[in-house]
Amino acid sequence: MAVDTELRNAVSAADEDAQYDEKAKRLLGNKIILAHILVKTVDEFKGMNPEDVVSHIEGEPFISVVPVEPGLTNIEREKSGQRIVGLNTESAEIGEGLIRFDIIFYVRMKDGISQVIVNLEAQKDEPTSYHILNRAVFYVSRLVSSQKERDFVKTNYNDIKRVFSIWVCMNMDENCMDYVHLVDDKLLGSYPWKGGIDLLNIVLIGIANELPEHDDKYELHRLLSTLLSMELSVDEKLGIMEKEYNIAVDDRIREDVSAMCNLSQGIRDNTLVDVIMNMYENNFTLEQIAVATKKSVEEVRVIIKKKEPVLA
Repeated sequence: MAVDTELRNAVSAADEDAQYDEKAKRLLGNKIILAHILVKTVDEFKGMNPEDVVSHIEGEPFISVVPVEPGLTNIEREKSGQRIVGLNTESAEIGEGLIRFDIIFYVRMKDGISQVIVNLEAQKDEPTSYHILNRAVFYVSRLVSSQKERDFVKTNYNDIKRVFSIWVCMNMDENCMDYVHLVDDKLLGSYPWKGGIDLLNIVLIGIANELPEHDDKYELHRLLSTLLSMELSVDEKLGIMEKEYNIAVDDRIREDVSAMCNLSQGIRDNTLVDVIMNMYENNFTLEQIAVATKKSVEEVRVIIKKKEPVLA
């Protein structure tokens, strides 16, 4: 039985989206990229050279392996007769379908003692089925509550680490950035309540489609827009990273950028094929399709010939 064309296209698009998401997370998960983000979003690192911030990122960031769901973020193990609690990084096959933090990592502060926990989330578009800030509040709350028995025990609430949940949302109407945090409004009296009002921190970063100019105001936005662009070539991306941001392009970064660009090209090609086939099915002439898609008549004819058996 022939697979319905619409279903086939939907499955293909979903697979491409999933691949794009993973490539984007891997690219953003490079420590030097994370350092650039920290310099613009975490107060203690503002004004620092990103290269100096890299050493403050502890271990390797966890990418798409730590579950968000209550009760599953942590995992317990026995080691040398002791109970060890850490982030749950079991293989993705276990509990398939769970929602997972995109990127999560610990950062050591400049005092060499205190730590913060940072979560970075990447969204291709602003969600329409829910408000993104509501989801960010849930994530930042999970980052706090999951610390019990891992980062603090019993009622030692003074040991709670500050958490940052940073959301990068592409395809926005404008470049923007919001910092959402707790505020203490004195409604009556002036008693100085003790505690960490700075424990919960949310940063929302909106990236517009057009690459912004390189200036201080849009420095982070230009970098993120460059990394996640579906239009720039590998050489263009690497050139901006090296010349404007002094990012040393190692093999891993080059591989991640190349993978993103190759996938973006594939997505663009498939989208163009869909447009050509839609026009063809609606009785546009080959010449009209060629003009609309900036392809030659022969290229249009070849594409249609390749896709026609699927439509049968």
